[in-house]
Amino acid sequence: MSMSDPISDMLTRIRNAQAVQKTTVDIPASKVKTGIARVLKQEGYIADFSDAEVDGKPVLQITLKYVQGRGVIETMKRASRPGLRIYRGKDDLPKIQNGLGIAVISTSEGIMTDVAARAAGQGGEVLCIVT
Repeated sequence: MSMSDPISDMLTRIRNAQAVQKTTVDIPASKVKTGIARVLKQEGYIADFSDAEVDGKPVLQITLKYVQGRGVIETMKRASRPGLRIYRGKDDLPKIQNGLGIAVISTSEGIMTDVAARAAGQGGEVLCIVT
């Protein structure tokens, strides 16, 4: 069965795994999901991620991060979705909780945070919001 929104599925798997205090979560891999995981690791929201292969299919293994028994990620929301894409120019990129959260942006130079996209002078599709 094909998924209509694989990025939303990734975010839901991470939220669910964190809710039950799992240390790792396996997600079907793709280039976009790997880019989102790279951004989450750089910003300190996850401990690590790696590519693996299970039954001949690529899988992204994400190691979740906890502080004093609580997950580092408070909220993860999908912004742009298949039925309603959200594109923003470099001047209109969202600022999440006055800089305390991040928006993950897909630009022509790759997937990056809202801060990095502003610094690079790039706009793009707002994939998700993480706080």
